[in-house]
Amino acid sequence: MIRKDEALAYHREGRPGKIEVVPTKSVSTQRDLALAYSPGVAEPCRAIADDPSQADLLTARRNLVAVVTNGTAVLGLGDIGPLASKPVMEGKALLFKRFADIDVFDLEVDASDPERFIEVVAALEPTFGGINLEDIKAPECFHIETELQRRMRIPVMHDDQHGTAIISAAALTNAAELQGKSLDALRVTCVGAGAAAMGCLRLWARLGVRPENVTLVDLDGVVHADREGLDETRAAFARPADDPRRTLGDAIEGADVLLGLSAGGIVSEAMVRSMAPRPIVFALANPDPEIGYDAARRARPDAIVGTGRSDYPNQVNNVLGFPYIFRGALDVGATAITDDMKLAASRALAALAREGVTDDVLAAYGGDALKFGPDYIIPKPMDGRVLSWVAPAVAEAAMKSGVARRAVDVVAYRQELQRKLSPTRRVMWHVTSLARANPRRVVFPEGEEDSILRAADILARDHIAWPVLIGRPNVIRSRAEELGVDLRGVELVDRTNWPNLEAYAEAYWQLRQRKGITRDRARRQLEQSRTYYGMMMLHEGAVDGLVCGLTSPYPRTIRPALEVVGVSPGVQRACGCYLVIAKDGVKLFADTTINIEPDAETLAEIATLTADLAKELGLAPRVAMLSFSNFGDAPHAESRKVAKAVELVRRRRPELQVEGEMQADVALLESARRPYPFAQLDGAANVLVFPSLSAGNIAYKLVSALGNEVIGPIVLGVRRPVNVLQQGASVATIVHVATLTVAQAIRHPA
Repeated sequence: MIRKDEALAYHREGRPGKIEVVPTKSVSTQRDLALAYSPGVAEPCRAIADDPSQADLLTARRNLVAVVTNGTAVLGLGDIGPLASKPVMEGKALLFKRFADIDVFDLEVDASDPERFIEVVAALEPTFGGINLEDIKAPECFHIETELQRRMRIPVMHDDQHGTAIISAAALTNAAELQGKSLDALRVTCVGAGAAAMGCLRLWARLGVRPENVTLVDLDGVVHADREGLDETRAAFARPADDPRRTLGDAIEGADVLLGLSAGGIVSEAMVRSMAPRPIVFALANPDPEIGYDAARRARPDAIVGTGRSDYPNQVNNVLGFPYIFRGALDVGATAITDDMKLAASRALAALAREGVTDDVLAAYGGDALKFGPDYIIPKPMDGRVLSWVAPAVAEAAMKSGVARRAVDVVAYRQELQRKLSPTRRVMWHVTSLARANPRRVVFPEGEEDSILRAADILARDHIAWPVLIGRPNVIRSRAEELGVDLRGVELVDRTNWPNLEAYAEAYWQLRQRKGITRDRARRQLEQSRTYYGMMMLHEGAVDGLVCGLTSPYPRTIRPALEVVGVSPGVQRACGCYLVIAKDGVKLFADTTINIEPDAETLAEIATLTADLAKELGLAPRVAMLSFSNFGDAPHAESRKVAKAVELVRRRRPELQVEGEMQADVALLESARRPYPFAQLDGAANVLVFPSLSAGNIAYKLVSALGNEVIGPIVLGVRRPVNVLQQGASVATIVHVATLTVAQAIRHPA
């Protein structure tokens, strides 16, 4: 669970909020400025005045969506107003960008009157390629969406209505097949009558569910046709006036499907037991479903159960829909998002769930077997294939239904999207999911530090790791209380009364007795150094990993690791690696921390160790061995060393893509590599091996200072997982490094 102070700090720290506007053209010279603004900007203005379709080619409009709200129904907070809704709209903007590379302006409109809201949004049509309506209360949202769709010639979609509908329709399609039930015969009970519920029922009806087989339940009980004040949308699913069912329990009894879009905990196990054989239960209230996943399965082991939660199977998550639906609609210049386009998205998701699950998706979810069946009826939110399945399906449906202004070759379009798929967003998700599936014990020798305490709280609370903190228990507890840190799930090791000191000291002496260490010195070393003591805990198997270095120079932490833990069998030299999260993907930089002047043998080992890490992160490694020289054009001892390292890697690991010696631009830019057609890299390199520690260290610090996210360092080649923090590392970095440590422990058990 996320705490209030964490959420506020996340939004407040650094640049406030979650999004920014970034120029896409150079404005570094006077000429650039003249082209971007006056006088050059007059030319595209004239072109658009003559031919409005030129706006898609000369401006950002084609890829720009407005996320618009009046703040009348924000999450579960209700009518909190437009200003208070802005963090949610920024979050939606972030998801559009992350998952489909769509630019967004979030617009919070001070207009609770539906007609005024409609006028404001409709007037914005020249600015945007699409409109995503968000967090608008029912029933006004139905009228607003319908009227805007009528008036505007760009896609308009109220995601609260249709996002859940599209994803749940995919889930229903597959669940009904697995349960051996026909869609047109399903008896459906819907608990909740808000925008999401009505959107689901309307799309399900298009899918094949009969409205007369639907029982709708709201706060006042079963909705009947004679109820006063029924709007047209709800009236379509009202029961006949003489239907005797009145309560929630009445409505659920005998139902094939329970769709919950209301409030947590309102459905009992007894109610689920009363459902028809082989039921389908979609309890989608968030964060607490109408009935928990375990309770529903306990009540009915024959049920297929889905929730809105990521920690259980079959998560119905809107992020599977809206980014990709708008992507497909924008790319064909659709004038609307039709029901056919929504159904196409739903069917694409259902079909994707039946495909084999790729290794990177399996890695993202802890390596558990994922195959089409009761526990896997819709794709996982982080399945990168969703973009290339859903967007083309939506684009094709738009063309067939006559709302597309541009035609695309669907096969070529799908291939283009596959090429654009960036692993960036998946990397830490992979690692975190793996860690959560099997948390391990990680020791933090600097357990009294505020940042370590905050990180330990997050790791334990999110079930990523079981932290073990070394320090003085009274100090740790006092600091935790001041910081509001929960120590449940956190183990404390008292450094004023070391447990197992004699056994660890004896083991340390046995390990280092021929390196000048006496028994007495071994004991003193462990008494006086939390780092050495933590390393012995790891060496002896009391913990599964170690994270240290927040308050100490790097050598003072890595030296004990190499002395006590040592390198893995078959490894000659450990090395250090950083993950650089760049705009165009993840890059791995090595060696950045350990080997000062590596020879060719060491460089080859650094390359293979880092390539193996890339594979574990779900990346296909493309290794570039960097130098100041390109393929022998500047003969020198250092460039020859790098060239020899390339030969060694190819001889030992012929399956790896590895190239060099080469300059950094040649490694990263295909245009710079054109003069070298023999170069064996398929695209930009993602594993960059530097010829010396100074080069690697300078490079990662430089890209970090220029605003790229950098995670690490990650120590590779050691026998058991040890990772060393940068001094003063942030809480987020500590959590990332600890998560990577758990993943290493899982993938490389002692």
